[in-house]
Amino acid sequence: MVSKEVTVVNPSGLHLRPAGNLSQTALRFKSDIVIECKDRRVIAKSVLNVMAAGIKCGTKVKVVCDGLDEDEALRAVCEAIKSGLGETGEK
Repeated sequence: MVSKEVTVVNPSGLHLRPAGNLSQTALRFKSDIVIECKDRRVIAKSVLNVMAAGIKCGTKVKVVCDGLDEDEALRAVCEAIKSGLGETGEK
């Protein structure tokens, strides 16, 4: 199991489009991928769970990956979040 803390940078937080991008990234891997935010744990492969978490811009989240390709999954998911999930700079 590996984990890393990362800050959500896209201005709108994890609404439908960025949550979908995050879930699509997570679905590429066999590992279990969980996003921890405060007292919530959400399965990153479920766009509905990610959206329901209500994660806003500037929120620090912990990405936890467990499985055969956990290192690659952690790197990809964290990079996707750091890059703004396709929305950095959007108002």
